[in-house]
Order: sequence, then C-alpha cells, then structure tokens
Amino acid sequence: MRIDVWSDVVCPWCYIGKRHLEEALERFEHSDDVEIVYHSFELDPTAPEVPVETTVEALAKKFGASVDQARELMKKANVPAAAAGLEFRHEDTPHARTIDAHRLLHLAKAEGKQAALKEELLAAYFSRGQSMGDHAVLKQAALSVGLDADRVDEVLASDEFAGDVQADIDQARAYGATGVPFYVVEGQYGVSGAQPTELFSQLLGKVHAETKPALTIVGDGDACGPDGCAI
Repeated sequence: MRIDVWSDVVCPWCYIGKRHLEEALERFEHSDDVEIVYHSFELDPTAPEVPVETTVEALAKKFGASVDQARELMKKANVPAAAAGLEFRHEDTPHARTIDAHRLLHLAKAEGKQAALKEELLAAYFSRGQSMGDHAVLKQAALSVGLDADRVDEVLASDEFAGDVQADIDQARAYGATGVPFYVVEGQYGVSGAQPTELFSQLLGKVHAETKPALTIVGDGDACGPDGCAI
C-alpha cells in the first residue's frame, strides 16, 4: 500500500497529522507493507529566502492582528500537538521560504532517506525554532540523516530539484488540494487535514481489505499435508 503525503515543513497540522498517521501504522498489522512518499507544498512561496521577520510577526501581518493576538492564535495548535507527543516552540522562528528544504527532501528521496530528513526538518523548525531558510540548518539536518556533504552543498548552491518541487505542487492542485496536509492512499482515497488516528486506522483497514481480500474457503474435503494423507 502506498500513501502519498503533501505537506510543508512549517505546517503545524502537517506535523500533527504525521504523528496521527504513524500511530495508526503502529496499530496496523500490515504496516511493513506500507510505503509513505512525501511531496512538496509551499504554504507561502512569497516568503523571503532571507527572513526579515518572525513567524508570529508574519502571521499578524497576514491577518491584520497584533503580534500578541497572532501568538495566541498560534497556541491553538499546541494542545493537539501535545496530545500527539509534540512540543511546539516556533512562534519566534524566522519566517522564510521553504523551497530549499523541499529540494533537499527530493535529494533525500533519491538516496532513500526522505522519511528521516522530513522528521529532522520538522523537529528543527517546530521543536528547536530553527529557520528553514538557513542553509547551515538545512545542511546540518541533511548530514544528520546520512546525506553526503558535497551533494548537499551542490544542491543548496543550485536550483536542482526545483522542477520536482513544482511538479509536486502542480499534482496537489490537480487533485484539488488547496492546503496541507493532504494524503492520497493507494491512488484512490484523498484525505484532507490532520485527521484523527482512528480515521487513518479505518482507512488503512479498508484499503487493505480492498487490495488484498481474504480468501473464502468453500468445502473441507480430504487432503494431504506435511503429516501425511487422510485415509
């Protein structure tokens, strides 16, 4: 079973939804047969590559609110985050474009390390308050999951994988997704938002039953087995 996930590394509900899906997979007896592929989605492609304000300041400007009001708004995600085992500390993180983080995720995908880098980038931003526009932060995250330093430098110094990032965004739009997280399970079911663990569990069971239906045994006649034949 394949699950395609569109998300951004600065999206709180993407991190919460990731934990909900992971919990559902822990309960799913066929989890070893599930492949998760992450796809790029930029929540704010107009954000500066060199940040000039914090996340909370950018949010206040977006909604025409004060910084204190925006800070209270951001705290609304803290309760579901805590319930998922996460602690958010990203209000004062620099607000920057995430294109380079997504390009590194495509490099990691090619090297079989995408899931590890995705988790590291989310932790860097939400738990440690590090900027996703800082190449030093991105490189450290990439090296921590085993990516080659020279390849990381090469990607960050170029626009390599930018086309792949745009292709992901175009596919999300083709599916009708206007926000993230957005999940497509086995190419058949679309799930929007950080749904509860129970919904993911139900969907995993449903898709497994549809793709690998149980065999119905009809009749129980004489047969031969490892212990011999019934005579």
